[in-house]
Amino acid sequence: MHDHLKEKLAVLPDQPGCYLMKDRQGTIIYIGKAKILKNRVRSYFTGSHDGKTLRLVQEIVDFEYIVTPSNIDALILEMNLIKKYDPKYNIMLKDDKSYPFIKITAERHPRLIITRNVKKDKGKYFGPYPNAQAANETKKLLDRIYPLRKCTNLPDKVCLYYHIGQCLAPCIQHVPEETNKKLVDEITRFLNGGYKEIKTNLTEKMLKAAEDLDFERAKEYRDQIAHIELTMEKQKLTMTDFIDRDVFGFSYDKGWMCVQVFFIRQGKMIEREASLFPIYNEPDEDFLTFLGQFYSQNNHFKPKEILLPKSIDKDLVEQLLQVNVQQPSRGQKKDLIELANKNANIAIREKFSLIERDEERTIKAIENLGEHLNIYTPHRIEAFDNSNIQGTDPVSAMIVFIDGKPEKKDYRKYKIKSVQGPDDYESMREVVRRRYSRVLKEQLPFPDLIIIDGGKGHLAAVTDVLENELGLQVPVAGLVKDEKHRTSELLIGDPPEIVGLPRNSQEFYLLQRIQDEVHRFAITFHRQIRGKSAFKSVLDDIPGVGEKRKKALLKHFGSIKKLREASIEEIVQAKVPRLAAELIYEKLQN
Repeated sequence: MHDHLKEKLAVLPDQPGCYLMKDRQGTIIYIGKAKILKNRVRSYFTGSHDGKTLRLVQEIVDFEYIVTPSNIDALILEMNLIKKYDPKYNIMLKDDKSYPFIKITAERHPRLIITRNVKKDKGKYFGPYPNAQAANETKKLLDRIYPLRKCTNLPDKVCLYYHIGQCLAPCIQHVPEETNKKLVDEITRFLNGGYKEIKTNLTEKMLKAAEDLDFERAKEYRDQIAHIELTMEKQKLTMTDFIDRDVFGFSYDKGWMCVQVFFIRQGKMIEREASLFPIYNEPDEDFLTFLGQFYSQNNHFKPKEILLPKSIDKDLVEQLLQVNVQQPSRGQKKDLIELANKNANIAIREKFSLIERDEERTIKAIENLGEHLNIYTPHRIEAFDNSNIQGTDPVSAMIVFIDGKPEKKDYRKYKIKSVQGPDDYESMREVVRRRYSRVLKEQLPFPDLIIIDGGKGHLAAVTDVLENELGLQVPVAGLVKDEKHRTSELLIGDPPEIVGLPRNSQEFYLLQRIQDEVHRFAITFHRQIRGKSAFKSVLDDIPGVGEKRKKALLKHFGSIKKLREASIEEIVQAKVPRLAAELIYEKLQN
């Protein structure tokens, strides 16, 4: 442990608050909360930990803390800081998605749409629907029953929906405001659980139409009733009070937690969701953090009631979420919580084998790679490769792997600008110079390891740029391929030496994945560039001839061959200025 860390640990206050852990680059990698800062932060640096927590502690070089008036304030501050800094070890809900809503717009002629963005626009929102298919099926059903307009902008003539009775056609005829209001009220009642009443009304209309011998209308009503039964009544009723509620259960083992959420809407369990993530504190406290993020960072609307296990601090949750919280001791609600706990326990056991296998391929692979190279664990690896055909359309590409996994949002493409002909070394020098000049200028994250697809010459070129031009000390390794174009050797050092990696090790497989990925990315970019250049027109680079004029000329003459046969006067007749016509004629004749 660093001496300055020991000094900071010695003066920690015994008050609630949040702490921010930093790595050697000053990046915040983990944010936590504590009832007593002194005890919690010190616990990271004392005693034994599981492998996951040990990896976090090994990266910690510094920390900050913020004292808060109470534990609830610490929880709220933690949620806000995680949202702001997005630390890599706070991964509870990073893969979470927003859920769709059914919306009735607040326009003069309302529409029924599916949206994932809830705005304060006077529209009516219903949901969320964790099952997107259920939302789409419900909207289709409502479109069949209620003839609200379907088009985004009113057209000049009626569409198919009008002819099949699913639109009132406000585009060509007056639709009273009272009619639209009645439709909106009926849809609202339907989505708030009143579809049984709608079904009864449709049944009466169907029987009446049959009595009047209007069998075609009766068939339409029958089909609408069938759609209601199929869409709205296919799920088993779980509660009889029709209250919207979320039911939470969780299980934890070996430093991991699984949280199961049951979504109950109008008395029916419409969907469940499972989240699996590592924990670094007491399970109950990390569950509270998850709960706060669940409703604050995602498009989850808070229901009227939340059911929680007994071990969770009910008062704290009610203060945090401002919602009714129940912790039942018996009955159907208790059974639901136990069912959620049981599902969480099953899920976490099923996932353990996959988690361990994934860690072998990623985290443990980079740890072993760092040991073989005698460097810090390379959490961030940036790899480069060039691509060209005998010097034409030269490009380069960079990919990024973080903790052994590709980070595609950080991938970059480069067109080589200063190199003439097939010079792989100079191309690599140019792209490395451009990349890390920008990293320095914009204070972007530095890699822990740079990997070059190439041998000793590539290594020498890159090292010269980094050290002598940019003044950077970053480990650089080269990947050499064999005669079958497969990953063969890893080189590092000055002079470069072969690193003895076992061919059947996960770290060697990781290097293969990196080399294959950067080659794929570079070759794909080169094909795109080459494809564009292959379709260049003979009219390119003629002064006064842009894209519009090229299209107009080809449309007028039909082909380049006929344009070549045309005289200057004929080209002028195609609405081209005489000077440009002369240049076109001269270029085509040559």
